[in-house]
Amino acid sequence: MRLKLIACEILYRELCAAVARSINKVDLEFLPKGLHDIGQADMSARLAQAISAVDESAYEAVLLGYALCSNGLVGLAARGIPLVVPRGHDCITLFLGSKERYLDYFQTHPGVYFKTSGWIERGDNSQQNHPASIAQKSGMTQSYEDLVAKYGEDNARFLYEQLGNMTRNYSALAYIEMGIEPDDRFERCTQERAAARGWQYEKLRGDMSLIQALVDGPWDDERFLVVPPGHRVASSFDEQIIKAEPCPPS
Repeated sequence: MRLKLIACEILYRELCAAVARSINKVDLEFLPKGLHDIGQADMSARLAQAISAVDESAYEAVLLGYALCSNGLVGLAARGIPLVVPRGHDCITLFLGSKERYLDYFQTHPGVYFKTSGWIERGDNSQQNHPASIAQKSGMTQSYEDLVAKYGEDNARFLYEQLGNMTRNYSALAYIEMGIEPDDRFERCTQERAAARGWQYEKLRGDMSLIQALVDGPWDDERFLVVPPGHRVASSFDEQIIKAEPCPPS
């Protein structure tokens, strides 16, 4: 098969490795991680734009290297060829290999912040600080001095404490090793960040099986949603996470 893959750059190394091993011909297009930071409607619109630009005569399906991602995929429609989406609430599911493993870890390890090679080398320097980002609109990126000048010292102190400490509910860093890293630089970076914050550190074994299955096919219903032409992605609010529904009449 010849497939078009539109994916978040956080998965860059993993998807490139999977495509290199795939039996299919897969054309890659990576979008910036910062799409997660501009809100559901804007993220969905940007993904819809990328999908609409695909020459459907050249491909058998469009693959999305995303999970539900704060409903950023809701409303995305398949036109003349199917859309294929992994079932997962966020991209950590793709790194851990299944939604079941992610749910089990999430429930037994509250307060854990995840790191991978992509989150380290691409997550810190992407478009989070774009003018359209939630962080910019809410004031999260403003300095204490900027807040004082705008709101006064008492209000600035409160806002800085509330907006500036985005990781207040976390107490541990978990590095997911996928087996595609060139060396231990990403693991060491995670260890250093955990130590600097006084957090616990844990190393997890990643699982490439879901990522590999995305680019290889066939796509079983347990792990993937295949959206047929004329249908769109919707939240299912159950263990399946996403479903396909008919597009409304235009």
